[in-house]
Amino acid sequence: MSQTRHVPVMLQRCLDLLAPALQKPGSVVVDCTLGLGGHSEALLTSFPEARLVALDRDKEALRLSGERLAPFGDRATLVHAVYDELPEVLERLSVPRVQGVLFDLGVSSMQLDERERGFAYAHDAPLDMRMDQTTGVSAAEVLNTYPPGDLVRILRQYGEEKQAKRIVSAIVREREKEPFSNSARLVELIRDALPQAAKRTGGNPAKRTFQALRIEVNGELSVLERAIPAAVESLAVDGRIAVLSYHSLEDRLVKQVFAAGAANTAPPGLPVVPEQYQPRLKLLTRGAELPTEEEIAENRRAAPARLRGAQRIREDVR
Repeated sequence: MSQTRHVPVMLQRCLDLLAPALQKPGSVVVDCTLGLGGHSEALLTSFPEARLVALDRDKEALRLSGERLAPFGDRATLVHAVYDELPEVLERLSVPRVQGVLFDLGVSSMQLDERERGFAYAHDAPLDMRMDQTTGVSAAEVLNTYPPGDLVRILRQYGEEKQAKRIVSAIVREREKEPFSNSARLVELIRDALPQAAKRTGGNPAKRTFQALRIEVNGELSVLERAIPAAVESLAVDGRIAVLSYHSLEDRLVKQVFAAGAANTAPPGLPVVPEQYQPRLKLLTRGAELPTEEEIAENRRAAPARLRGAQRIREDVR
């Protein structure tokens, strides 16, 4: 077990953002990305009156965090689910509204640290990348079977990879000789495919391709597109939501949902704005907050994190 996995990202700032909503007895907070339970443990400890509902699609994460959260007994309910299933989970548990929601959208430290999962490009491993290993296609299947045009789109869209065409040409050429199964071969291929100038910036040259494959394999952006509005919908009035994202695509999505909720939607020129057009959300962060230098020193995986928070300020008026 490496130590890095025990340091949840921007923990105190997340707790401070959610705190005003979680002080009352009977409040419910949802950790939509349980992982190893670092954020959940802190929520249960900091807010002794609150109950926790925690979701994860990774059964191994649920098992390990279940052990960690066992001392809290029935205050913690852990559910095997993807976070866009939040409305169904709450309905099953007969929880109509919640006071707090937390998303930490990074790949969990456990998934990065366990080599056989194939998330990390720093060491050789099978190209799997599924967060729930019981379902879906692996990264190897994506590389070996997707048409070239789809691979280029994925690398450009999800990895923001400017050299997508070069990399995909090399992938298509190589997969005809032998299908891809391990990460080291892919990393080497990417290094060879990139022009010198592209290798000099931005860390490991394989980073963007691995990010793109992970997002595709787990349907992360389409899940997030459904999950953030659903989470806002589940908040009681005065309830709060905090979202940690790790790349610009996620952060943009969160920003759009929050901005739409905080906007006045009245047609221009109305002397008095009827209630159904008034904002439902109040933004709690100015833009996205970044981790401090101390936090990055303590946990290098916090470096790309962006935190946004919002508060539900009124019910929807139909």
